Parts: sequence; structure tokens; C-alpha cells
Amino acid sequence: MSPTTPPLARRLDGLQSSAIRDLLKLTARSDIISLAGGLPDEQLMPRDRIALAAESALTDRSRLQYTESAGWGPLREVLAARESARLGRAVHVEEVLVTHGSQQALSLLGEVLLDPGALVVVENPAYVGALQVFRAAGARIAAVPLDADGMRTDVLAELLDRGERPALVHTVSNFHNPRGVTMSPDRRRALAELAERHGFWVIEDDPYGELWFDQPSPSPVASYSANVIRLSSASKILAPTLRAGWMVAPSAVRRGVELLKQSADLCGSALTQQIVTDLLDDGDWLTAHVDEVRRIYGERAQALVGALRSRLGDRVVSTDASGGMFVWVDFADTTDTVELLPRAIERGVAYVPGSAFAVDGGYRNSMRLCFTTSDAGMLQEAVDRLTHAVGDQATAAAGFARSE
Repeated sequence: MSPTTPPLARRLDGLQSSAIRDLLKLTARSDIISLAGGLPDEQLMPRDRIALAAESALTDRSRLQYTESAGWGPLREVLAARESARLGRAVHVEEVLVTHGSQQALSLLGEVLLDPGALVVVENPAYVGALQVFRAAGARIAAVPLDADGMRTDVLAELLDRGERPALVHTVSNFHNPRGVTMSPDRRRALAELAERHGFWVIEDDPYGELWFDQPSPSPVASYSANVIRLSSASKILAPTLRAGWMVAPSAVRRGVELLKQSADLCGSALTQQIVTDLLDDGDWLTAHVDEVRRIYGERAQALVGALRSRLGDRVVSTDASGGMFVWVDFADTTDTVELLPRAIERGVAYVPGSAFAVDGGYRNSMRLCFTTSDAGMLQEAVDRLTHAVGDQATAAAGFARSE
């Protein structure tokens, strides 16, 4: 008699691995220029400064112990000061909770704020990590489109006028992943006003806000309303391996997240939180470091956008990339980026098709390109390879049409 395999929880039904993570497995070859991953450049990560901070932390053996579930006290103090400057109001230490990257905060918020069947509004195209969290929570998902000024709050208002009542709205307000756009100040105020009028939470997901190239990001949505929960991270300005994210939230939300966090991991890494505290609290060093990262990423973004417009011309429309890590490209013709991808990989370049970020299908003529991990010359070569792949696709399509 064969053994009976125990079942898994129903919440796993319908969940899929991130198409981006799966794609990264295919693009690890050294001959492929990958514009697919949303990764910061490891060459710009402050390895030596991190080593000094680690050595300092390790001089005291007591610092190898467990720490508070809400995060190491001195780190929360540093974060409260940084968030106070960002929000233009006093942020108290009690409002700040440190998490294992901001993705953990998002996952825990899905449990704290959502009952099965609750309505969540996301931007379309959407951040894939948010979609995974909300689908795992059993939420209904409604999509609101983006344009050059970020979330279309007028479309959100129409949805609310029709009687829909979301439990929360999720936005990547600065240098959107994947769309690359930043929400305008007027729309930030409008979103905050809608949240207060209709009584829903806003999760403002902001991992890229400090990576501006020309001018600082606008005041956060959280500066306009107490209904906004703000998430951020040190991954993009320091190093992902430190896994230091944080949440600024009203006390009831923070207490709920902390309670669930205790059951998930008891606490984060006291060692890496001490390292992050040292780096974030070293104001002169941090300013110089982030300025250098901005300068280099800005040059790379300009090189990528320039190459796209030079080589592909009016076949594409791309974002200008005024910050962050991504350029979004729409083909103005019938180019299907899902079908194009195998030809691009054959030519030695990879990207993420826009359909990977679609809430309910679509964006098959779009792609997301990440410019952070290649220098200007490599980015130009990547666009040359992409252009050849587009030509291959057009030639194949013409041949098929003639054969019919």
C-alpha cells in the first residue's frame, strides 16, 4: 500500500513563482547582457565601510544576542530621525518597525490588513512582489493605470464612486517598479484625501526614493495623511544582503505587524542592524556615497535611453529615467516582447516582458529594462543586440506572411 501524501494549504492554489526570478535563472550565462534583474550594482556597494562597521559591532559579544522584535533601538532612532526629515514632521521611535527587508513588511501587512476576499487596489503594471503578497492573502485585486504622473487617482476616484471599498491601495510612488514614473505632488495629495474620505489604508512602498538624478523626490504620500503606511529599505543605497527594511505606521498597525513578526522570525539580525545603524548615522560618508551612486546610475540611465532612441527611433516610447533603476519601453508597432525574448537571448541580451507585471493580462508590447549593473558601453551594446533581435523577429514575421 502506497503512503498517502498529506495536502498543502489551499492558499497555495494558483500561486506562481515570479516570472522575473525564473528568468534570472536563464540569463546567468556570461555571454548574456542582462537588463532583466532589478539589482543594484555590487561594485558600488560599500564593502570596506561595511567591514569596518562589522568589526566595530563585533567588539562587544553582547551584540551577538537576540534583539527586540521591533528592531535594534539605536537603528530605530536613526530611522526615526531620517523619516522625520523626509516627512516634514516628528516621527517617534515607536512608529518605526525594522523588518527583514521591506518585502517582509509588505507580507506581514497583507496578514494584518486583509481578510480573504478583501479588495486591494494596485497600479497597473504592478510590482510583482506586491501581487504575490495580495494573492497569497486571498484578496480581490483591482488595477488602476499609470501615466507619466504616476497612479491615475481620477480612475481610483471613479472606482470608489461606483461603490467599491478597498481595504488598501498599494503604490510605488517614486521611480516606479516597473514603470519608472514618479507620482506627482497633486496626485499624492489626492490619494491621501481619498484614503481619508473613504477610510482605506495606503501602503506607500518607497525603496527607490533616494535614487533621484536631477531633483529630490516629492514629499511622500505619508506626509499628507495618517492613513498611509510607509515602507522603505537600505537595500538600494547600501546592500541587499543587510536585509534592513523599515515601516512607519500608526500604532495599531505597527503592533499587529510586530505580533506577527514575532511568530515569523522572533527578531531580525542584531548584527546587520548594527552595521546599518553605523552607516546610516555617518552623515558625511553616507551623503558622499549616495551622491556617487546617483551620479553613476544617472549616467547609465542616460546612456540606455539615448541608445534606445537612437537605435530604435520612433518604433519605441521609453521613460526618461529621472531616478530609480528602470526604464519602461513600449513598442509603437506590433512587436510582441514575449515572442521576442527567445530571439533576444539568442542575440545575447535579456529583459523582462511587460506582461510579467500585468494584473490581468496585457503589456505584451512592453518591456522593463534595468540599467544599474552595466556601464554605458555595455548598455549601448545591449541595445544593439536588442535591435538585431527586433530585426530578426520582423524578418521571421515577413517570411511567415509570404509563406501563407
